[in-house]
Amino acid sequence: MEEKFLELENVTVRSGAKILLDDICLTVHRDEQWVITGSSGSGKTLLANTIAGKNFHAGKVKYYFETGKNNKAIIIVEQQHRFKNLFNTSDLYYQQRFNSYDSEQTITVQQELQEHFTGNHFLQSTWIDELDIRKLLDEPLVQLSNGENKRVQLAIALIENPELLILDNPFTGLDIEGRKILSQIIQTITKKNIHVLLITSHKEIPGSITHIAYLGNGKLLFGGTKEKFQLHEISDGKLQLNADFIDRLKPSYVEDFNIIIRMVNVSVRYGNKLILDKINWEVKKGERWSLSGPNGAGKSTLLSLVTADNPQAYANEIYLFDKRRGTGESIWDIKQKIGFVSPELHLYFDFSATCFEVVASGLFDTVGLFRQLDERQQQKVLLWLKLFQLENLSSKRLSQISVSEQRKTLLARALIKTPPLLILDEPCQGLDDAQTEHFKNLVDEICASFNTTLVYVSHYQHQIPYCVDRFLHLKNGVVAGPENLH
Repeated sequence: MEEKFLELENVTVRSGAKILLDDICLTVHRDEQWVITGSSGSGKTLLANTIAGKNFHAGKVKYYFETGKNNKAIIIVEQQHRFKNLFNTSDLYYQQRFNSYDSEQTITVQQELQEHFTGNHFLQSTWIDELDIRKLLDEPLVQLSNGENKRVQLAIALIENPELLILDNPFTGLDIEGRKILSQIIQTITKKNIHVLLITSHKEIPGSITHIAYLGNGKLLFGGTKEKFQLHEISDGKLQLNADFIDRLKPSYVEDFNIIIRMVNVSVRYGNKLILDKINWEVKKGERWSLSGPNGAGKSTLLSLVTADNPQAYANEIYLFDKRRGTGESIWDIKQKIGFVSPELHLYFDFSATCFEVVASGLFDTVGLFRQLDERQQQKVLLWLKLFQLENLSSKRLSQISVSEQRKTLLARALIKTPPLLILDEPCQGLDDAQTEHFKNLVDEICASFNTTLVYVSHYQHQIPYCVDRFLHLKNGVVAGPENLH
């Protein structure tokens, strides 16, 4: 008879009268490694947090292992992690990673590890070397790549030697090589008798996973072996693009530009570390570009020069919207012409703001809403909320909605001005397949209708809009040649 590890009996989670998880029954045995998957907003993270004992629920969650007083036997590595600075506060801001002085005010990897463990005994842990952390110990946390940050967070969890390790969308934001490395790390973890519960897309299931739980609208639609899982039997439903909305959102006045971005031998250095090396790039009005490259290639730094978030723009020859940087334009003059979203902006956004306030803040390029809207502006915000099917969440705070709903809210914020330049850095993180396809169609429609210039970053070919036909590929801070992704 197989030995049980974890069991859920009729687990139900409510928020008021609304049922969020509905009568979940699931048994996990000792020799099994599970994935929780399903459409965005289906309850995946909620179920994982319930298993970890973080949510009040009806029904029973039974553990067939010793949980201990501090419940260190179950550890969740969350999808997003907020850093602290040297003053033990988390009030970092997005531009801080690009400012060499401010980055020195954030703690290093070793200081982060010391926050979690007494003394330096963690340095003797085999996980420091298994995860290739030792070479990162003196690096500021805020300047780590996505892959490096994931490894640090995994190290903190694994040094505790948990019985159950829950990973919430760990592949998010990783390039192809990063995803391959993480799959290998997960396999190594499972071989050391640590149970893994992985929340991820059905397209990112490592070979070491044996079983799949598929959720839909808070219900368990499938729970069984990977071999028996048939995705085509489960439909997420399609989101429809409303062309009438697009027509109503056309701006009344459009500024005319020739060159949107021009960089001449642009280089960026932090101390002895060269991030960008003699970049030459020109983007003309109406062009649609894919910006690609592995984690740490310099993509975010390159974009920060365009979005006026990096002070080193003034030390380089850069032209934006037909004007050279440093010739009298303000940061806000530039931001007013750009719609922007990125995983980092998501991380540093004010989670106490409502969905309405977040979308409205895009009109003023602020992280939060600090002024009154007139009636026309209010109607515009409501229109974008409706376009993204978020109108019922208008008064909800970001902290109260799912990651996918947060992402869609920030996408609406980026688009609300219908700006001449859209910079979309991994915009589909957290979205399911139907939502991703809907967003791609929306971007295609906006670019065609408004002659919008687009710079699009994604590690996934299937997420790139169909209108993209130009490619810039970075590797180790240099232009490595175009990648024909289509």
